[in-house]
Amino acid sequence: MPDYGFVPLLLALLLDMLLGDPPNRLHPVAWMGTGIRLARRGAPHGPAALAFLYGGALVCGGVVVVWSLGVVAEVLLQALPWPAYWLLEAYALKTTFALRGLVRAAQEVHAALLAGDLAHARQMLAWHLVSRDTSALTPSHVAAATVESVAENASDGVIAPLLFYALGGLPAALAYRFLNTADAMLGYRDPEREWLGKIPARLDDLVNLIPARCTAGLLLLATGLRGGPLRRTVTVWRRDAGQTASPNAGHPMSVMAGALGITLEKVGHYTLGKGQALPTAADIPSATRLLVWAVALGVGVFLGFFLLGQLL
Repeated sequence: MPDYGFVPLLLALLLDMLLGDPPNRLHPVAWMGTGIRLARRGAPHGPAALAFLYGGALVCGGVVVVWSLGVVAEVLLQALPWPAYWLLEAYALKTTFALRGLVRAAQEVHAALLAGDLAHARQMLAWHLVSRDTSALTPSHVAAATVESVAENASDGVIAPLLFYALGGLPAALAYRFLNTADAMLGYRDPEREWLGKIPARLDDLVNLIPARCTAGLLLLATGLRGGPLRRTVTVWRRDAGQTASPNAGHPMSVMAGALGITLEKVGHYTLGKGQALPTAADIPSATRLLVWAVALGVGVFLGFFLLGQLL
């Protein structure tokens, strides 16, 4: 844990709950996206090896720059009086995760499904939660994709940045967010980004190995504390976690499928919780409640490690 305490972490969660995300002009992650987009324009269009190396240089160089800026920011912040330091550190940390935004996006899809407005539900899903084509999804598939996104983003959108903050302070949280953003923008298998995004995608897989499994464990623990079906959840996790193309996404998603007793299917790619009920709009709030419980438990674990570190 960082040696300056856990107050900024708690304040960051409070800021997220009260205010949500700041506008893009004040959002470091938006600045990261702009930098990645500008750097992408200089990518070579020749041999695949050049694109591969350029993508590696882009992401590694970006991580170094963002980490260095985080170190400088932390030094400057620590020179301020404690209240100002805590508040500004909390603001910077808050920009690396989006719990309220994730819950709100899921709620918008849920509301559209309840209203019977499938077109709007598909639109909200595509705008906020997934990058795939949603135009032909059934209501059940829209609900499934929403639950899947809640589970996957519980890891890379919330738990992972908080874990990296707990381990390495603000520089680590910002560097993680840059790497994850680079993967989100470059890690596609289209002709332009097939080789450009190879290294960003593999590095993102690597840094998320532990956070994804921690998130799955927290979701499992939350299921047990809420009186949910632990045995079924463990069974689905062990059986289905390896079905996804990502080595990480299947872990929290399969735990969510087992906990809710539903089948999460991306047609032609994976089926998690096969044989269980098809998802409905009612499963979306259940997923967000489990998400909030898991995050609360994760924060409790981080604070426990901090207090243990102080005692030792």
